[in-house]
Amino acid sequence: MREDGRLDPATAAFLAHRSLLFTVAYEMLGSAADAEDVLQETWLRWADVDLDTVRDQRAYLVRITTRQALIRLRTLRRRKETYIGPWLPEPLLTAPDVAEDVELADSLSMAMLLVLEALTPTERAVFVLREVFDLGYDEIAEAVDKTSTAIRQIAHRARAHVAARRPRDVVSPAETRAALEAFQRAVETGDLQSLLDVLAPDVVALSDGGGVKQAMPRPIVGADKVVRLFAVGLAMVGTEMSLEPAHVNGYPALIMRLNGEIDGVVAVRVEDSLVTGLYYVRNPEKLSRVERETAVSR
Repeated sequence: MREDGRLDPATAAFLAHRSLLFTVAYEMLGSAADAEDVLQETWLRWADVDLDTVRDQRAYLVRITTRQALIRLRTLRRRKETYIGPWLPEPLLTAPDVAEDVELADSLSMAMLLVLEALTPTERAVFVLREVFDLGYDEIAEAVDKTSTAIRQIAHRARAHVAARRPRDVVSPAETRAALEAFQRAVETGDLQSLLDVLAPDVVALSDGGGVKQAMPRPIVGADKVVRLFAVGLAMVGTEMSLEPAHVNGYPALIMRLNGEIDGVVAVRVEDSLVTGLYYVRNPEKLSRVERETAVSR
């Protein structure tokens, strides 16, 4: 900061694009904590840049962030190999208006972040920068140190991988909210048939306790099995446990509280008005971002 109290140009530019840079890093990593570390590394490198040589500050900052996120992503992949139980992205409490940007909300959703896990680090970077942030092939080539021709091929391959795994249609927040409200009513009333009615026959349930909190050690597939799993804990709802609607990763979700304290976050994937994916994050290290809103943008 200058003596007159104004921000110096480097700091002003970084802060102006901070939420964008965080979103880029988070979508590449699925971890807010690691995204913040990437932003710290980005700032250290940006502070040493001669701004007179920078034609497009936004593009330059995105390039630094992408390179740092790629380094961190490869480290994360090794860490996930020893992770106890299923790994789920770190949930973010987001403002309700994030849902108005349908493409941004879809890219932040728990379901999409899990789809992106199937990509290689470079494919993930290219997909995020091209499909979510609409960067040109030349800009992406500079960010990941590849030729524009190679980037086009990687982008095509990444789109094909994502298309094969993502829902057929982008589901509106309203449709997700309706399914989630039906799910919440069924859980709160202990109505197992209503719970069964809102779940797709082949629903997949994942829970992430990180080896700290009790969680399912592997995915549970099938509505009957998921209902039996929930039946065990339904007696606690309304006494020790409560469900609180929230906006998480751009979509409606539920925050589960145990004796008033946050115990976990329930997010869903919805197709044809039925829950096809149920994601329950209980790992305490991943719950700090649901106590306050995180700014995201593109």
